[in-house]
Amino acid sequence: MKIGGTQILLAIVLAIIAGCIGAFAASEWRDSRQQQGLHAFVHDELELDAAQHDQLDQLEADFAIERQRLELSLRAANAQLAKAMEEEHEYGPKVAAAIDEVHTRMGDLQKATVSHVFAMRGLLDAEQQVQFDRQVAASLTGDTGE
Repeated sequence: MKIGGTQILLAIVLAIIAGCIGAFAASEWRDSRQQQGLHAFVHDELELDAAQHDQLDQLEADFAIERQRLELSLRAANAQLAKAMEEEHEYGPKVAAAIDEVHTRMGDLQKATVSHVFAMRGLLDAEQQVQFDRQVAASLTGDTGE
């Protein structure tokens, strides 16, 4: 069986799409684990008072809505990338624009997440903030101190 140029190009495009999906999924999994770890740390390790708990619950509820909106926007951008790749079958202007849009949406999600982390920090007293800052640094660098 002879493999033609179109089949090779299709295999490359499919490999690129699979790689993008895999990278996105791994990033989401890692970010989700870090976010859950940070939330668990704040709830379980910092001695929050009742008012802080209530404020944190509200922040988390608000961010869950915003995060879902941003994730849907990112999925739509990924769908546009897939469409552009299908249409052009090469790294053309539509693919380049779609990649830029994916990066913009990923950046929006990351910025919102960082803003949420600072909003959480703003609920803490000075001593709690020191512990929180250490935990954030460890989460971002992967340095668990072990």
